[in-house]
Amino acid sequence: MSRKSRKNTPHTKNLRTENIIRPVFEPAGWHPLEDEIDGRRDQKYVKNIKPRSEGQKELIEAIASYALTLAIGPAGTGKTYIAISQAVEALEKGRIEKIILSRPAMEAGESLGYLPGDMQEKMAPYLRPLYDALGDRMGGKRVRQYIDDGTIEIAPIGFMRGRTLNNAFVVIDEAQNCTYGQMKMLLSRLGWHSTMVVTGDPDQSDLLEGLSGLADIATRLDAVPGIGVVRLSQSDIVRHPLVADMLGVL
Repeated sequence: MSRKSRKNTPHTKNLRTENIIRPVFEPAGWHPLEDEIDGRRDQKYVKNIKPRSEGQKELIEAIASYALTLAIGPAGTGKTYIAISQAVEALEKGRIEKIILSRPAMEAGESLGYLPGDMQEKMAPYLRPLYDALGDRMGGKRVRQYIDDGTIEIAPIGFMRGRTLNNAFVVIDEAQNCTYGQMKMLLSRLGWHSTMVVTGDPDQSDLLEGLSGLADIATRLDAVPGIGVVRLSQSDIVRHPLVADMLGVL
């Protein structure tokens, strides 16, 4: 068989097809708020919320009264949702200029470099609970618009160092996965005319034992005037009743 005919055999063509190099990740362009979320959220989104427990009422009052509030409690108590709701209300009433969302990504390591896309796309999977809460409060299309124009900013914890956050509502979620040093750095970012809410459950830290700084920080700040530390309990859980029962024995 000649060299020319060998190149055109079906076997050779199959080999060429199978050996094509393909990217590991899909091309950039994915958005954390997909079209179906936009449609669902915009049809009926919640404009006003009411506390469903005494602990939630205390948390809402603390956020309204203090520039810095720490919401400590188990999963399902509405810590994140209430923080986001108060941030949206402050934005819509013109009390702040932007909402800044931050959450530990890869435990305390903040290793985001290997993920595809820009910083917003890298952080999107970790911030999905915050996106969902934002969509419930203002609709997916408005959330996307605010993200695009910078009114809502995604700020990885590792990128907060050196900043002063003025005229902003800052939500630090899942803070039990922050070290003491990270927590100290984050709290010192608070600027003029800003509100910061830190949420977390010290019992659900993904860090090695002794590395999480949330519980220690909350205890130290409890005695500082002008700072709200709200400790939610199992009685404040608003998810399925089994959640409270499970957390009581686990």
